[in-house]
Amino acid sequence: MDLEQIRALTADDMKAVNQLIQQQVDSDVSLINQLGFYIVNSGGKRLRPLLSVLAARAMNIENNDHHTLAAIIEFIHTATLLHDDVVDESTLRRGRETANAIFGNQASVLVGDFLYTRSFQMMVSLNRMRVMEILSEATNQIAEGEVLQLMNCNDPETSEKRYFDVIYGKTARLFEAATQLSAILTDQPESLERAMQNYGKHLGTAFQLADDIIDYLSDSDQMGKNTGDDLAEGKPTLPLLYAMWNAENDDDRLLIREAIENANGLPHLERIQRIMQQTGALDYTRSRAHEEVSMAIKSLDPVPESPFKQALIALTHMSVERTS
Repeated sequence: MDLEQIRALTADDMKAVNQLIQQQVDSDVSLINQLGFYIVNSGGKRLRPLLSVLAARAMNIENNDHHTLAAIIEFIHTATLLHDDVVDESTLRRGRETANAIFGNQASVLVGDFLYTRSFQMMVSLNRMRVMEILSEATNQIAEGEVLQLMNCNDPETSEKRYFDVIYGKTARLFEAATQLSAILTDQPESLERAMQNYGKHLGTAFQLADDIIDYLSDSDQMGKNTGDDLAEGKPTLPLLYAMWNAENDDDRLLIREAIENANGLPHLERIQRIMQQTGALDYTRSRAHEEVSMAIKSLDPVPESPFKQALIALTHMSVERTS
């Protein structure tokens, strides 16, 4: 099953989700409308709401609560992007100027806050305390993940465990909530809830590992952001750390260490890419991503067979095969 087939399978649901997103971003404050409209129509894949819809359909949902859940997940994700771009001083995302580059940092942070609070208003409308509990905890852990990433930034002593702690918080946790909640909305037994939770966690981890590989592979036009952004910001992602740990000589190790410490590695991007090739850093990171894919697919064993389950399996492969 390819992405076009998955989108056809979910077309009616995603149309309803997109309409709900447009309705809920509406505000009497004109700047919120302008910036909100810009960011929610910025060409994103809508992967997380798509995941919510597929998971709910795989759980045989019989109402439209999954539309609200999908919109909530997208609002939380979009709010984190707005804040991330300010923290990272990013100017390009998805091939377009970031909201902070156009509207300024203050507006981006405040509209991000608006989207967070709007998502909590929508949670209340579902009238399920367990949904509130999981999403509020997830949102808190996402913030912790972002702070941990900030602490790891410019730290060449970052361990592989600390790296995975960051990507669980900043990325995988929201994937996990999106799929776990599909089981809760449909009152599934604990075994199925745990299966869907684990699926989302492993898929989100694979997705972020692929993202960290792409930063060292693609050009700006292909990937929709500036090439080497992570390197320029001194982010110790797994490909960079592995290359440093396994470099063939002290000069190469020192180059990467200084690139992380001083966020000055961009002029040496081509050399660092060569070191990654020599050490197998990208292959190692890719192998870890494929391990997560295998665990995600295995997690779906208790889920009844359906086209939606097959779509969830297909998404795991797409998460690591993509180039942007």
